[in-house]
Amino acid sequence: MNTLNVGDIAPNFSLQNQAGETVSLQQALTNGPVLVYFYPKASTPGCTVQAQGLRDIKAQLDRLNVTVFGISPDPVAKLARFADKQALNFTLLSDEDHAVADGFGVWGPKQFMGKHYDGIHRLSFIVGIDGKISHVLNKFKTKNHHEVVLTTLAE
Repeated sequence: MNTLNVGDIAPNFSLQNQAGETVSLQQALTNGPVLVYFYPKASTPGCTVQAQGLRDIKAQLDRLNVTVFGISPDPVAKLARFADKQALNFTLLSDEDHAVADGFGVWGPKQFMGKHYDGIHRLSFIVGIDGKISHVLNKFKTKNHHEVVLTTLAE
């Protein structure tokens, strides 16, 4: 795994959102910074708590012109169910072939209950309007991710 660092150019990408529409990082950056957060699997406890936290601070993020992209390897239909059930008010993106996760360096070996497999590592990136990574967030718990995001953006 070769995770991107502060100052690196974020790989541009276009993925389908929970409504099946194609969304690109380049287009979103025309509105302001973008929070790109990677999460392993929709509708799991940790991912749900993390998404709910971001949902609940949407107004604060809007005031800062920050667009939120949650990226997982889930198919579009699963993202739609997750967004509907949790009343999510931001964009979820489907990266089924994990090409974008690979590009950001967050796809790699994991271990859970003695089982080894490849998957997404839970990291977040703030991408500035110049397309460069301004912050890498990797020290948070799912329940306080939204607080770490706001604190980081306030710096």
